[in-house]
Amino acid sequence: MKKIQFGTSDLQAASVILGCMRMNGVEKPAEIIETAYEHGIDFFDHADIYGGGECETIFGKALKETSIKREEIIIQTKCGIRKGMFDFSKEHIISSVEGSLKRLGVDYIDALLLHRPDTLVEPEEVAAAFDQLEAQGKVKYFGVSNQKPMQIDLLKKTVKQPLLANQLQFGIKHTGMIDQGIHVNMTDEASVDHDGSILDYSRLNQMTIQAWSPYQYGFFEGVFIGNETFSELNATLDKIAEKHNCTATGLATAWILRHPAQMQVIAGTMNKGRIAEIAKASEIVLSREEWYEIYRAAGNILP
Repeated sequence: MKKIQFGTSDLQAASVILGCMRMNGVEKPAEIIETAYEHGIDFFDHADIYGGGECETIFGKALKETSIKREEIIIQTKCGIRKGMFDFSKEHIISSVEGSLKRLGVDYIDALLLHRPDTLVEPEEVAAAFDQLEAQGKVKYFGVSNQKPMQIDLLKKTVKQPLLANQLQFGIKHTGMIDQGIHVNMTDEASVDHDGSILDYSRLNQMTIQAWSPYQYGFFEGVFIGNETFSELNATLDKIAEKHNCTATGLATAWILRHPAQMQVIAGTMNKGRIAEIAKASEIVLSREEWYEIYRAAGNILP
């Protein structure tokens, strides 16, 4: 398993993360955890809202059924989304972490991310919550999710802990953060910067991008792999995958990991075979030619 430096910390983390959003639909969750761990995936991503908290509870109980020690894995969770609103208040952040700790059955969270941006955020409250959680030893590292540079800088004005990671939707069919950088000085649709140059910002500030929904197109519209709507892309994936002795899913993973931004891929599958093929892909290094061939096959035009 390829390891990456987690933000500016000394932590070396797996380049593939197991996303646990669907864990409440698994018959034998302990086997899923063990399969991931056996293939080098030691990083598990949660959120307080996944399954209404049920996914964290299931994971916590299942982990105890395995021989894996708590300190051998990295547990990450997120908070800030509530029914009909977003909430980055000190009270909610702390209560959310307390709830996650109880459901997961652990004494500390390795990484806490603020989920989707709260426009009513008061950075001083976030800072106070982070200070308390860090001082109590309940959270080791902090980060954000779905945020752009100015929102991150607003938090940094008060928050003293390094913001190490940012979860962003990214994959072969969701390449906006790359497109706008390639189409600089153009006036076509691909040149529109929706994210405030978040890719360059992340590299400059050594923030780890965690790519969520890496195999989806649109906003949860579906999976592009094996989808006849994207015949050219799938033909290209199959051709290059055969060369590297991997699956199309594995290749789609390797495509993300090839980027020098040193991203992590969040794999949300609960299929043991797919977990294995995705983990194996971390060892594949695509050539520049292969990377751009896949990018073009996805329908992207180079200016």
